[in-house]
Amino acid sequence: MRMMAMLVCVLACALAAGAVQAAERPRARDVGIVVGVMPTGPRNAIVDVPGVRVGHATVIEGDRVRTGVTAILPHGGDLYADRVPAALFVANGYGKLLGVTQLRELGELETPILLTGTLEVWNAADALVEWQLARPGMEKVRSLNPVVGETNDGFLNDLRSRPLRPQHVRAALESASTDNVQEGAIGAGTGTVAFGWKGGIGTSSRVTPDGHTVGVLVQSNFGGTLTIGGVPVGRSLPDPATLAARVEPMAVASHAAERPVADGDGSIMIVVATDAPLDPRQLERLAKRAVLGLARTGASMSNGSGDYVIAFSSAPSVRRHQGDPVHQAPMLDNGGMDALFVGVAEATEEAIDNSLFKAVGMRGDRGAVPALPIDQVLRLLRAAR
Repeated sequence: MRMMAMLVCVLACALAAGAVQAAERPRARDVGIVVGVMPTGPRNAIVDVPGVRVGHATVIEGDRVRTGVTAILPHGGDLYADRVPAALFVANGYGKLLGVTQLRELGELETPILLTGTLEVWNAADALVEWQLARPGMEKVRSLNPVVGETNDGFLNDLRSRPLRPQHVRAALESASTDNVQEGAIGAGTGTVAFGWKGGIGTSSRVTPDGHTVGVLVQSNFGGTLTIGGVPVGRSLPDPATLAARVEPMAVASHAAERPVADGDGSIMIVVATDAPLDPRQLERLAKRAVLGLARTGASMSNGSGDYVIAFSSAPSVRRHQGDPVHQAPMLDNGGMDALFVGVAEATEEAIDNSLFKAVGMRGDRGAVPALPIDQVLRLLRAAR
């Protein structure tokens, strides 16, 4: 208990300055960057999908640990008893996504989705299993398929130390709420880098003319030529390495002298939620279209980048109730999916933009990564128009 109290104190002190900066940094839409043509949900976030919850735990220790975990819960009930249909699309498979074979075989989720750093996947999965097995009604369960995705945060984070602990995972799961739109260098996005700038967690949503919502949450940690609103701003922005020295130290880090990573390796996790009644086949079709939004940001999808999309439907009518011998549910007609396709691409693009706009610069294990210079981005966008 004393160790946990000390950890909370360390996190609160370390994050105090960064939290203020994050609050001051705008989302893309706040400064007039409107992606696409479809309307957003009220919070412009994945939690606009009814029932979906998001929670984060951020782990910052000393001058080398910069990581965390983000939890996405499809609904607030018993996920093992009331499973949601789900699907996976792999754009590039260089990653450590856990639980993928059963997800594909059965087309359903029976646990929350966790996102974290590369070498934390197994720590996170073990803690998730422990947390879920301890829940009421799980006393006789002897099999569980935790779904845990990752991106490599090894520039800012000493990933070999594997600092993620069960209490961090529990904190993310138990703090998950239906109004969480925290973005930037938080949770699983704490130590990530995108296009050489500080990446992180981003989210967005769209509402179709039929009233269905599709929401997206990303963990951005990849590279290419940053493109915003169709303008390749990355070609004209300064080299992030030239601004890295200006990043305020979070602690003494005299050993950190490397350049930020901008070559494309690193990965992205994209989680798509919708309240449209879709089956796993339709959800895979939806997941594929999220990659259109990724491409619009200038992603190179390089050899070392693991690019994954997990999509699920939270619609109560399509949940699989354990014990029912037959599952029957009304499904959206294939012809009615066009607006969802447009919406998921737009929301993915804007979620990535938000992850960059909200993230603050950070110094960590191997160097410093500056925040995206928003003023310069806006000047380039105005000049292009």
